[in-house]
Amino acid sequence: MSPDYEHHSGTRPAAWREAATAGADTPFADRPTPADQASYPTLTYEVTGRIARITFDRPEHGNAITADTPLDLAHAVERADLDPRVHVIVVSGRGKGFCGGYDLSILAAGGLRPQRSARPATGTVLDPVAQARNHNPWGTWDPMLDYQMMSRCNRGFASLLYANKPTVAKLHGFAIAGGSDIALFADQIICADDTKIGYPPTRVWGIPAAGMWAHRLGDQRAKRLLFTGDCLTGRQAAEWGLAVESCPAEELDERTEQLLHRISQVPINQLIMAKLALNSALLAQGVANSGMIGTVFDGISRHTREGYAFQLRAATVGFREAVRERDEPFGDGKHAAT
Repeated sequence: MSPDYEHHSGTRPAAWREAATAGADTPFADRPTPADQASYPTLTYEVTGRIARITFDRPEHGNAITADTPLDLAHAVERADLDPRVHVIVVSGRGKGFCGGYDLSILAAGGLRPQRSARPATGTVLDPVAQARNHNPWGTWDPMLDYQMMSRCNRGFASLLYANKPTVAKLHGFAIAGGSDIALFADQIICADDTKIGYPPTRVWGIPAAGMWAHRLGDQRAKRLLFTGDCLTGRQAAEWGLAVESCPAEELDERTEQLLHRISQVPINQLIMAKLALNSALLAQGVANSGMIGTVFDGISRHTREGYAFQLRAATVGFREAVRERDEPFGDGKHAAT
């Protein structure tokens, strides 16, 4: 028996379930653990076993999206994608909910007070002062300056869809507006029964930039939600096919871990091939085009007569009150972010 055969993985029981870094015949033999130790303003990252865990970490603000969030998410997803230890990526939120959407109260209620970022962008199209000026109701709006900013948010969130490895969104509490954009880019959604999922800003001052609703729900059900701004519960999301599974809130951690464990038992290359094959159908449906159109229309919706009325009302009476006035005819409670 040759030495090569003696050490071949085919001589060991179920060697296909071994770690990609295990054994002398792996391309990663004797290679060190990835050295990336980056930390993030808006989320945490850790690897436990074969699972990369990305957790939004602004609980006092409902994990509302800032200028750093899409950059943080994209970097963390790429970090997991490149790590041969990781088979599956899970995204969740710390605190009362997954993500309450964009922290638009900074612009809507604060006039021209710009959103600050941990990554300076002074003098670029992402300069917060330039973007704030582009939202001035008495100024001239440049739609492509708005698009350059929002499309980069979309690009960061879409890293969940375009990652090589499977991504799972674990939802509890709320995944509202921009928070739903993030969740809908994941390959699998698992949620608590009482999670609130939807895009209320379609009532005024917003269109889903991600453009994923029709791709995830089909035409009629997507229109049912976006024509009204109504939300689904987690249980309804599972019944409608938006979520792969829903369960009582107290069981969410356990059920999510069961799903992650099952996915993690499959070799990374098998997972990548399965995802690429299935993503090809989404790409053929025009996912990228839907995101482009949604992003442009989202910008338009924030610069219409009605959109400016909402923005100025928020600046006058406060964002929460403006949201309450927006949602009151629909019988909804007010949300912390949108």
